[in-house]
Amino acid sequence: NVRLKSWKAVAALAVVAGHDALLAAPKTFMNASGEAVQAVAAFYHIEPSDVLIVVDDVNLPLGRLRLRPSGSAGGHNGLKSVIEHVGIGFPRLRIGVDRGDPARDLSDRVLSRFPSSERDVVDRAIARAADAVEAFVDDGFQAAMNRFNSASDGGTSEDTSEEERR
Repeated sequence: NVRLKSWKAVAALAVVAGHDALLAAPKTFMNASGEAVQAVAAFYHIEPSDVLIVVDDVNLPLGRLRLRPSGSAGGHNGLKSVIEHVGIGFPRLRIGVDRGDPARDLSDRVLSRFPSSERDVVDRAIARAADAVEAFVDDGFQAAMNRFNSASDGGTSEDTSEEERR
């Protein structure tokens, strides 16, 4: 486990699915996380297409996983920062956390612990997200996307919006 100030991240070299991998977590505020991604990728000469960004997503049902090869930030300030620093061409894994109680402030939802009633779903989503990262490393992005973007990944087909079906 290494923390380099110039990276603004904590990083660890690991073996994932039999392959050497670098795992990094920005230590910046979320809306500046692109600085850390850019610094780590530049140091190791990693192309954006070989970086998998993992984020929470309030626009997905709790527990739903969604892999995309590239795209917009979709309102996510962390992704917006990464796009500003490395461009749009990086794959991302979104983990659905749902918006929660509509009367509650959204920032409270994403900055607070999950209620105990949601813990089992969250734990399963984390385990599936780890499996998706392994599939990305071992089998490639397309295979991981085909495997983990199904309605059986924690949500139901009724949870899939029209935009997600496209």
